[in-house]
Amino acid sequence: MTKATIPAYHTFLNPIIDALHTLGSSGTIEEINSQVIESTGLTDEQLEILHDPEKGSQTEVAYRLAWARTYLKKYEVLENSSRGVWALTAKGKQIGHVHPPAVKRYVADLSRKTKNLTVDVDKEEAAEANVQVGWREELMNILLKLHPSAFERLIQRILRESGFIQVEVTGRSGDGGIDGKGIMRLGGLLSFHVIFQCKRYSGAVAVSQVRDFRGAMVGRADKGLLITTGNFTKDAVREATRDGAPAIDLIDGDQLVDKLKELALGVETRRIEVEQVTITNSWFEGL
Repeated sequence: MTKATIPAYHTFLNPIIDALHTLGSSGTIEEINSQVIESTGLTDEQLEILHDPEKGSQTEVAYRLAWARTYLKKYEVLENSSRGVWALTAKGKQIGHVHPPAVKRYVADLSRKTKNLTVDVDKEEAAEANVQVGWREELMNILLKLHPSAFERLIQRILRESGFIQVEVTGRSGDGGIDGKGIMRLGGLLSFHVIFQCKRYSGAVAVSQVRDFRGAMVGRADKGLLITTGNFTKDAVREATRDGAPAIDLIDGDQLVDKLKELALGVETRRIEVEQVTITNSWFEGL
């Protein structure tokens, strides 16, 4: 299956608006993407296609959805916060759907006015998309090259920075794929014992791998956390939240790089006129 089988970015404009209406006018990228994937009927095969396998594990679907969100933001239908939450603007709440060609024309005209020159629309769109994902691809490329033990230490640091205590890396053969454990404390009152697994590779985590991880964690923790630089199949996502089974939270590659940016771990963000994101390679080399 090739990229040609995946809908063009502009076909996602209205599904994104519909998803936000369903979510109560706001949602995280993960929530929005899940809604769109479900409503458009994208297959696991389509979801597994990578945008650029040589540069990272971002999928083509995620790439085009990001592109669509950017266009809707320029069309003043969406807005986003620094915490990664996207929401419908007042204009977005009032309209039901947009006319994709009109959105493309509006953004192209806006770019021409801003730059005071005539540009080829396709080249303009490609440039915007590349700027948006450039730092993400650079960071993902670094993560994929990390030694397995360094990647486990990175996950340990992320969990500690996110409020976990007593985080230990315990990964060893014959342990059912469990790489570590920790305790998540909420408000200083409630504690949850969590077992985690790290998968540092491109591609999708299958439903069988989620089942194997759950089998290894049963009776040993309150929750499971499965972290990958890749992504998850639709069946894997359903299995992780299946009724009657111990809950497993899933963190894919996009969420992982977002978390590193949020925690400023090896990632420096500056704002002048536009956000500038710099990856500190030496930070990861020191893991």
